[in-house]
Amino acid sequence: MNTRTILKALVDKEIISDQQSSVISSYETTRPFSIHWELRSILYLGILFLTSGIGIIIYENIDTIGHQVIIATIACLTIACFAYTFKHSLPYSHDEVKNPNKLSDYVLLLGCTTFLALEGYLQFQYTLFGTRYGVAIIIPTIVFLFSAYRFDHRGALSMGITGLASWLGLTIAPLSILSENDFTEERLVISAVILGIALVALGWLSCEKQIKAHFSFTYLFMGGNLAPAAALVGLFTHPFKIVYFCIGIGLSVFFVLRSRQAHSLLFLLMGVVYGYVIITYSIFESIGSDAAFALGSLYFMLSSAGVIVFLLKYKVFLGIKK
Repeated sequence: MNTRTILKALVDKEIISDQQSSVISSYETTRPFSIHWELRSILYLGILFLTSGIGIIIYENIDTIGHQVIIATIACLTIACFAYTFKHSLPYSHDEVKNPNKLSDYVLLLGCTTFLALEGYLQFQYTLFGTRYGVAIIIPTIVFLFSAYRFDHRGALSMGITGLASWLGLTIAPLSILSENDFTEERLVISAVILGIALVALGWLSCEKQIKAHFSFTYLFMGGNLAPAAALVGLFTHPFKIVYFCIGIGLSVFFVLRSRQAHSLLFLLMGVVYGYVIITYSIFESIGSDAAFALGSLYFMLSSAGVIVFLLKYKVFLGIKK
């Protein structure tokens, strides 16, 4: 149903007048069309295609180009990207910095990507860092985190957090936390819990202290998936279950309360889902297999209904107006 049909129906029902219909129709046909997200997508794809194309050219012509030429080219491109970003950046501020030069954001992203490629190339070809792989990971992580705060760039922040997790031997992508991490090793479980709690704490502090408060969501989202998921694995498979239970429930309560402050359905879902799984497992683990089998159907029916009703009323809980 197009705008003209809708306006005609409103006029026929005498909800609006012919004059109001003409004004609305004129506005809809003459207003500018935003291509903001289309341009952003094209620029991100351009960076992806550029870096991929450079990689393919290097791979196919490595014997004729030479390693030194390749390294020098990547280094010059990286320096040019960071120089351009510094030149066109605004002064640092604890608040969100909205740079009118949007191109600098994508140039910075390209510079971070080429810096990572340069370091990886040097390590692969000349073993620049030897077997100290932790050093090779932490250097770009520091560069990305510095760039994120200096130039107010969420993409660089995500790259920095990902690098920090890699330094600890973890994968932090929400869809890969359980499938890509070897949580059979308790050391990794503990590292994931500590890193996740640290990220959540940074997200909370950044909002409370108003230091790059808009970075809070990135910290909370990444840490809020990593720590509870690791706590679940610890609760399922490792000793000191009471510790993992308290951590998981504490984070679930935090995100439920945080969802009210931020009016965020995502945080509410994170708190409810992780909390439900932790409480359900703990109840059935403590009452034994026979009682669990007898009460299982009733428990899941009642608890699922309770969760559904709670989520249906989420707007009331979050304080969102209809």
